[in-house]
Amino acid sequence: MNEMRWEKLTEVYGRMDADVLKSYLEASGIQVETFQEAVGHHIYPTTVDGLARVQLFVPREAIEQAREVLAAYQAGGEPPSDKEEKDE
Repeated sequence: MNEMRWEKLTEVYGRMDADVLKSYLEASGIQVETFQEAVGHHIYPTTVDGLARVQLFVPREAIEQAREVLAAYQAGGEPPSDKEEKDE
């Protein structure tokens, strides 16, 4: 029962960036959980000592798909779809 079910995908700085990325991943059917230190939740983002850092976690079994979607996001493209993968 000690087995980890979630794996850290990435870290971003700022809640807004985390929420955008979370929505992008969820639009691809990937469940996402975020973790951020409490002081970083204020309306005025705090960036001292990494307090604005937000970690995004995905289920372990979806990590490879999530990495592909993250790469597409960082490249500024559309997330890979199942149809595109089947056509290849």
